[in-house]
Amino acid sequence: MKKIAMIAASLAILATPVLAQEAKTTGTAPAEAKFSTVSKDEMFSSKLKGLNVTNQKDETVGEITDLAIKNHEVDALILSVGGFLGMGERYVAVSPSSVSVRYDSKNDKWLASMNTTKDALKSAPEFKYPK
Repeated sequence: MKKIAMIAASLAILATPVLAQEAKTTGTAPAEAKFSTVSKDEMFSSKLKGLNVTNQKDETVGEITDLAIKNHEVDALILSVGGFLGMGERYVAVSPSSVSVRYDSKNDKWLASMNTTKDALKSAPEFKYPK
């Protein structure tokens, strides 16, 4: 009986009209706002994140896990290197100019490559996220 009373009280509360203010959108976009069109062949960060980076021997040397942006430009790609199943993994920041990203239209996927070795990336200075 108590359950029925609690359910009835809950329904009564939900059915009560809410005294909410009317939602309004005010203002306009600033005059200096600039809008762009984006073509389907442009790279998106969602496609870049998680992309394996291979070297000239077609070995996977790392994975792109993040982007560092400075002054409205990509300043570094954060690569996850080393480790196995998430253990022993570390991060390094590399210059975007050192990674070649291209679209393979034949296989309908993005590819990233870098002229380096696993050992070189493992011995690179470790990147630690700021706290």
